[in-house]
Amino acid sequence: MLKLFANTKAQVKQNKTLILWFEDVRLADLPLVGGKNASLGEMIQQLELRGINVPQGFAITAEAYRYFIEYGGLESELRRLLAGLDIEDIKNLRQRGKEARSLIVNTLLPPDLEQAIAIAYKQLCDLYGNETDVAVRSSATAEDLPNGRVRHTGSTFGKTNQFAAVTHAEAGQQETYLNIHGIKGILEATRKCFASLFTDRAISYRSLQGFDHFDVALSIGIQKMVRSDLATSGVMFSIDTETGFKNAVIITAAYGLGETIVQGTVNPDEFMVFKPMLREGFRPIIAKRLGSKAVKMVYDRHQATRIIPVPETEQQKFALSDEEILKLAKWAQIIEDHYNQIRGCYSPMDIEWAKDGQTGELFIVQARPETVQSQKSDRILQQYHLQGTAEVLVEGRAVGDRIGQGKTRLLLNVQRIHEFKPGEILVTQKTDPDWEPIMKKASAIITNSGGRTCHAAIIAREMGIPAIVGCGNATDILRTGQAVTVSCAEGEVGKVYQGLVPFAIAKTVLDDLPKTRTQILLNIGNPAEAFSLASQPCDGVGLARLEFIIANQIRVHPLALIHFDQLQDQAARQEIEKLTAGFNSKPDYFISQLAQGIGTIAAAFYPKPVIVRMSDLKSNEYANLLGGRQFEPIEENPMIGWRGASRYTDPKYRQAFALECQAIKQVRDEMGLANVIPMIPFCRTPEEGQQVLAEMAKHGLKRGENSLQVYVMCELPSNVLLADQFCQVFDGFSIGSNDLTQLTLGLDRDSGLVAHIFDERDEAVKRMIKMVIQTAKRRDRKIGICGQAPSDYPEFTRFLVDLGIDSISLNPDSLLKTLLEVAKIEK
Repeated sequence: MLKLFANTKAQVKQNKTLILWFEDVRLADLPLVGGKNASLGEMIQQLELRGINVPQGFAITAEAYRYFIEYGGLESELRRLLAGLDIEDIKNLRQRGKEARSLIVNTLLPPDLEQAIAIAYKQLCDLYGNETDVAVRSSATAEDLPNGRVRHTGSTFGKTNQFAAVTHAEAGQQETYLNIHGIKGILEATRKCFASLFTDRAISYRSLQGFDHFDVALSIGIQKMVRSDLATSGVMFSIDTETGFKNAVIITAAYGLGETIVQGTVNPDEFMVFKPMLREGFRPIIAKRLGSKAVKMVYDRHQATRIIPVPETEQQKFALSDEEILKLAKWAQIIEDHYNQIRGCYSPMDIEWAKDGQTGELFIVQARPETVQSQKSDRILQQYHLQGTAEVLVEGRAVGDRIGQGKTRLLLNVQRIHEFKPGEILVTQKTDPDWEPIMKKASAIITNSGGRTCHAAIIAREMGIPAIVGCGNATDILRTGQAVTVSCAEGEVGKVYQGLVPFAIAKTVLDDLPKTRTQILLNIGNPAEAFSLASQPCDGVGLARLEFIIANQIRVHPLALIHFDQLQDQAARQEIEKLTAGFNSKPDYFISQLAQGIGTIAAAFYPKPVIVRMSDLKSNEYANLLGGRQFEPIEENPMIGWRGASRYTDPKYRQAFALECQAIKQVRDEMGLANVIPMIPFCRTPEEGQQVLAEMAKHGLKRGENSLQVYVMCELPSNVLLADQFCQVFDGFSIGSNDLTQLTLGLDRDSGLVAHIFDERDEAVKRMIKMVIQTAKRRDRKIGICGQAPSDYPEFTRFLVDLGIDSISLNPDSLLKTLLEVAKIEK
């Protein structure tokens, strides 16, 4: 390679560093080649030996851009065009930007610059083949730094503060041209890239940030195209972009060239990998979400690219195999580690990847620091809470965790953005950088298409406004002038409510919170909330409810999956076929979805304990699942019927319980998340508990192996009265005060006729709780409580703490209040 490029290097010296090959560039050269090119060179030099593939190419330097501006005598004319510009006047901004770009595009490059580009391109063709197809990418010298602006002091990157970051990143403000062939096409694309330094959005951005338009120069990367038009491509982050959770790699993938993901044209597949266990050699894919991937961008004979539909059979398949997901995640870790070392601080990365359809190889085509979540303080907890409800008009993928309100403005094309008023909610098909002049004025953004790495999502995060993307039908449902509430504070599903629903914002400085002897744990049902809840000041999860995952994510009765061929409900069969598309088998759908839900919660709180209650749906609730009525009895009182442990060893349900066990085993053994502690609900006798443990052992979950503990719910009087015997079977207890109160007082808490009698503070209930805590402490077994009572009654919390209970598990909305109460009691 060095010999091949020797002539070009001589040409570089002669032409005042107009061209630099990526392999000769480091991050220290950012002022000369811009963020994208500097990062590509850094990876080629430092990370190729660690297995990371980066396509070769060269940079047209910022010095070449300045030479072009000087050679064409453009600066004075451009300054005249932009003098006195009011960027709020969208029409005038467009006109002046158009004139500036036209001026540049119609100016010839200096002959020696054209010659240098031609020589470099010929040598790239010598490496890859005649008329090599390339991407021509802009790389501005003020982009891709955390907070953006470059200040060059001539020393080594990062460790001696070569670059001081003082404003937001400018990445994505300039243009990229794909599938360019031949020197003529490259020279034309070069002028267009130079001109894109004066797009409307770039002019507006620099004006807002206080940049002089001529303090920023443009470098261009000429990089061999990866034939992802024949395969797949996407974006990945080494941090969760919604919550700032640092231990996850988020990967999005779709078919064809990656521009469709960035532009928000497609709803891509999404994968999540847990970094700590990946580093230890496990396979911790904790989430896989199938996107629609309805279209893809491919090469075209007559123009650079075109968009074509994806066959439905391909849409129903994941765009990446598990091996490819894990390989990309490992690369993300390697890149992040390298940047952490160089910069001397935590540096999560925003990375673009592509798979070559001709060779099957994966490549990294861009990497830059993530510039939103990494800049937030992790010591201040800010939580948005709706304080009312209303009709849900539209749902989609939530971006961020905030709530916004206002009147909607439906805009179907960028030519009408002058109609947008500050504070309105933008509703559109998708956005691209041309929309940015009005996006900064919006109180929220709603789009039909796009995933968490699309343009609308990225800009919304940077600007700190809520966005809901991938709604599908927002532009059909919503009309201009509607008052709505856009909520991204309820997990991964964002909801648009009719009207202005009241909400509150709570801020907590985590440094000021006391530490308690009694462990404070969380109750969690929805895995989508786990990463955001992980920042709460807790000691782990005291109750993760499998029934939430089964009812809301899986939605299918497990026996309907196992016995699908015998399923009589034809409507259910059709729906199940849709849900299970892309999975190896119908039961594999249940195992995979359940394992991913459990794995997400376990990863969020790792290495803290996560107590997972095995399924505790009642027969009437199971019957409401798809295909469920065929497999469920009709019971007069399901609350005290066929539920919990009694199902697990019953021949009529044993096969379904096996799926739950396989999911838990996958989380603990394959993902490496051994902090998961399974818990058995509604276990009536010690003998029943032993039978359940024997059933679990058949499926590889043997108590004591791989540090496996198994807890039991204490929610029946028999659990209290025979606590000594239950201590011989299980490793710990969690008091379910709701069921224990119900069965101690002999009432059905679902019955309005006797609901007024229900009270966990009743003396009989308190005596039960005191007895079991004393027994557990005497027998050296862990004991906690996961019922509602401590959240509602401070005096009940005092009662538990005085008895020496090990842990109190709470709903998220009452955790901080109860933590402070416990600290006061202990003090």
